[in-house]
Amino acid sequence: MVIHTREIKLILFSFIVVIFVGALLLSLPFAHNGELRFIDAVFTATSAVCVTGLIVKDTPVDFTSFGHAIILTLIQLGGLGYMTAVTFLAVMRKQKINHRDRLILKESLNQPGLDGLVRFLKIVFASIVIIEVVGMIILTLRFWADMPFAKALWFGTFHAISAFNNAGFSLFRDNMMGYRGDLIINLAIPFLIILGGLGYVALLEIYNFRRNRLVRISTHTKIVLWMTGILILLGMFFLLSLEWNNPKSFGSMSTYEKILAAWFASVNYRTAGFNSIDFSTLTDSNLFFATFFMMTGGSPGGTAGGIKTTAVALALIGMWYTLRGDSNAHIFKRSISPYQINKAYAVIFVASIYVVVSTVILSEVEHLPFLRILFETTSAFGTVGLSTGDGGVLSYSALFSDAGKLNIIILMLMGRVGVFAFTIIIVGKAVESRIKYAEGKVII
Repeated sequence: MVIHTREIKLILFSFIVVIFVGALLLSLPFAHNGELRFIDAVFTATSAVCVTGLIVKDTPVDFTSFGHAIILTLIQLGGLGYMTAVTFLAVMRKQKINHRDRLILKESLNQPGLDGLVRFLKIVFASIVIIEVVGMIILTLRFWADMPFAKALWFGTFHAISAFNNAGFSLFRDNMMGYRGDLIINLAIPFLIILGGLGYVALLEIYNFRRNRLVRISTHTKIVLWMTGILILLGMFFLLSLEWNNPKSFGSMSTYEKILAAWFASVNYRTAGFNSIDFSTLTDSNLFFATFFMMTGGSPGGTAGGIKTTAVALALIGMWYTLRGDSNAHIFKRSISPYQINKAYAVIFVASIYVVVSTVILSEVEHLPFLRILFETTSAFGTVGLSTGDGGVLSYSALFSDAGKLNIIILMLMGRVGVFAFTIIIVGKAVESRIKYAEGKVII
């Protein structure tokens, strides 16, 4: 596998540029209400561009309609990637895409090769527009029952784009808690989140397979679908089993509301920051288990962050065959290369180091409860956006010092760019050695 370090650096640089431009726009007097410190503007812009959803300012109150439009634009750019968006505009203007631009596009979309990239990009944009428009229509019609049509249209558009891009930003002060028992909202938003988190490759393969254009779905897409389903069901199991009689969370709900709330929370565990329950009321056991789901995140090539479902799946597959004493790992009658499994191990190990180090630093600097800081850092790294809250409507990060907020900003950026890519930028790409040493024996 060829890793283009320069292109990865350009992608990271593009994210940083968009974040600072977004922060400057949010700092304009007509973009916010009251005082807005620049660190909070940068935090908000990073959370939007990295499609996270953590907030240190009350989105519907502290920002004007112009500010909301800026946040929504940042979400859309961040979900797809600035470099990808620029390349698409160049394609629409019929400009020639050179080799370097194709390399950047390849890294941005997590594609294995350069063949058919421009065509794939066009299909991706068409898919995004169709899915977001359908979501917007459904949500607008539902919100129309509670508010004037113009407001419902804006709310429907904002939440559809926020959901598909796995951002979790909401124009409601209590996020989705007011719609906890609403079937339409509890189906529309989670399915938008799932579609965005599956990844464009998987989405297009499923579409082509359903249209009989593909004979067989790839191993990648099968792993993505299985892992997505398993993780959602596992999340629901932990929530329902540990919170069923908890008077602070699920205890006072009806069975119908409990199931809907568990479904909604489980989908949002890994990818988005919408919430229909107060996460500060969950048991410590559930908050701890949630960190594993948030670390996993979504699937490659989509709008979600984290270490990705495929990395976790490959690590589990490799572990299973190693424990059995079989060096030939396989799944769905397809072999998995040792390099892919080792890469999955590396991603999980490095990601764990980033989160643990950040958690320890924050707990020592901020002097706040360890588990809540772990939940917040994992949420930031996985670009999830769920939080135990500051006691009001803001995220737990609102209680942090400027240094603590900067730590969370870096984690969000790291999670969006990707663990592997971010680490390569730091340590550099290894040059393949022509020297092969004799194998050393190590006892494990």
